[in-house]
Amino acid sequence: MIPHYFLYEETAPEIEPSFLHIEPIPVRSGRHDWTIRTHTHPEHHQILAISKGGGTIEIEGEDWDLAPPALVVVPALTIHAIHFKPDTDGFVITVAPPFLQSALDGDTELIDGFRTPVRFLPHQIGGDIDLPGLFAALEHEFVWAAPGRRAAIKSYLQLIAVTLARLLGRERANPVSTARESETVMRFRELVEKHYRRHPPLSFFARALGTTPARLNACCRATTGKSSLAVINDRLLTEAKRNLLYSDLTVSEIAASLGYVDPGYFNRFFSRRVGLSPGRFRDSQLSSQRRSPVG
Repeated sequence: MIPHYFLYEETAPEIEPSFLHIEPIPVRSGRHDWTIRTHTHPEHHQILAISKGGGTIEIEGEDWDLAPPALVVVPALTIHAIHFKPDTDGFVITVAPPFLQSALDGDTELIDGFRTPVRFLPHQIGGDIDLPGLFAALEHEFVWAAPGRRAAIKSYLQLIAVTLARLLGRERANPVSTARESETVMRFRELVEKHYRRHPPLSFFARALGTTPARLNACCRATTGKSSLAVINDRLLTEAKRNLLYSDLTVSEIAASLGYVDPGYFNRFFSRRVGLSPGRFRDSQLSSQRRSPVG
């Protein structure tokens, strides 16, 4: 069972859960021997800015290097664990999606930056972005009970979201999508989240969105660089990996939980996309975790 936290090892929030929290990385990680074990935040996104030290973050079974300066977005419900180097410094923001949406005035271009895990390293950030300064300014307003505190916090959060969106824009090789296309894909992802285990045809999603399968596919390619079918398959694959790494279910049980009547079809689906069968993937990842030093 994966632990669910508001803040790491706090099952009940001691602060405003519908608002925002920010703290320096050493405050929490230092007292846990610089190791944040596997967990998830069901109702909050996290944003990490690492200015010194670094380490490794495990996101849904993949290890990402955190050479500073680094910026990482961990969306709500993402299973993750972090092994910081001793004396790592930087900040962690924990923010409720409703507050984020309010702070960003519902701007889908900015909100989309928080829908999937993403990481930016020094060569991507460059020297023209003062991430430590932005996070430090937000943390100053957070702990300072001064007039306009909430408005100032929103302003700095907006600047961080704009920075993230522009970094994403630099990295994307696919065409720039329109606001309408982004909105369609956002609603499509919400429907996929509700129905992916049932394996409905693309026509089901298109009909629910008031469009055609061809148009839905075009919107997905313009916004994500992937087909609509690939978006669905990615969600299935993510859930399959979660279950393989963080549950005791058999491969057949996982296949059934994901809507596959035939476990063999699930095995072929997984193997084509990962390059390993589900069983071999589980064995290789768990063996790697056992070999990795903690801390």
